Amino acid sequence: MKAVVYKGPFEVAIEQVEDPRIQHPNDVIVRVTSTAICGSDLHMYEGRTAAEPGIVFGHENLGVIEETGDGVTSLSRGDRVVMPFNVACGFCKNCTAGLTGYCVTVNPGFAGGAYGYVAMGPFLGGQAEYVRVPYADFNCLKLPEGDENETDYVLLADIFPTGYHGNELADVRPGESVAVYGGGPVGLMAAYSAMLRGASKVFVVDRVAERLQKAEEIGAVPIDFTEGSAVDQIKQRTGGEGTDKGIDAVGYQAQAQAQAHGENREEPATVLNQLVETVRPTGALGVPGLYVPRDPGGPDDQAKQGMLLVAIGRMFEKGLRVGTGQCNVKRYNRQLRDMIIEGRARPSFVVSHELPLGEAPTAYEKFDKRIEGYTKVVLHPQA
Repeated sequence: MKAVVYKGPFEVAIEQVEDPRIQHPNDVIVRVTSTAICGSDLHMYEGRTAAEPGIVFGHENLGVIEETGDGVTSLSRGDRVVMPFNVACGFCKNCTAGLTGYCVTVNPGFAGGAYGYVAMGPFLGGQAEYVRVPYADFNCLKLPEGDENETDYVLLADIFPTGYHGNELADVRPGESVAVYGGGPVGLMAAYSAMLRGASKVFVVDRVAERLQKAEEIGAVPIDFTEGSAVDQIKQRTGGEGTDKGIDAVGYQAQAQAQAHGENREEPATVLNQLVETVRPTGALGVPGLYVPRDPGGPDDQAKQGMLLVAIGRMFEKGLRVGTGQCNVKRYNRQLRDMIIEGRARPSFVVSHELPLGEAPTAYEKFDKRIEGYTKVVLHPQA
């Protein structure tokens, strides 16, 4: 089958790889109809992880079941399904507690598994014509038949639940104000989810015009950090108090404010530290943005080891609570699916491009450079 294969920093290629096969009675094989490029794929694409060439990318996958193992009980050939990016067993201590992003069964020695991602187990990604889904009864979420709302449903694999998870981590409640740092796909989903949860005012901080425009279109207040301190801009709009809650949807490749010479520089802790100042005393921060224990491309020796200078003293002084970690997708995806079915949510506003699988190398390059309006790309392997 054809698949997107990582070749090295800033290079992916469409190659022929071995078709997946049933390896366990509870496996299914899914014919992939939609698979999205995620911002976290770009970390590997850029060589900013320990990823080795040969990985088949793709952890945001939707398709139709082609084959089922003998032990599958709730699924049938022809079912349309979307899979959480988390590969989980459903029965370990963490899974039974709803913490499926930290399954201790599927990737021995590490809490958590995922499709097509470095250190997350042996599972091939779904930026391919087919993908094997282990523990399928647990990991597959059934969708309505047909192809309606395809680009809404594929976002249930990761970014819609992840944006919602950021709000859960920050404990966003109705009537509260929220600052979301990062207007990429996850940041926009976090802002959108804050509004679904009843937030009174939502700010989105970024510097990319297309992202800020999308934020404004969904009712958020866009904050361009190149026009001055984001903290100051938000405080001016909140009577000097700051917001009730804050969400870091950027992670470890955060950019500092534009300098006098007109360039941005990478400062891994800058978003965390700005959120500490943005959120009012006794507020809370949610951090779904990715941080890693090792970053080969870090700007200094400490960053290369995942060690950042965070204003912990100021955080303590303000009595801020912090929640971190990747999303436990199954905790939210059924409810979010039903909101899509009922027309209460349409997260596909974030999708800028739908392309055939063969255009993945160009799509990666343009998405990585944030050019030509590339905000979120969905690939269609069967196109």
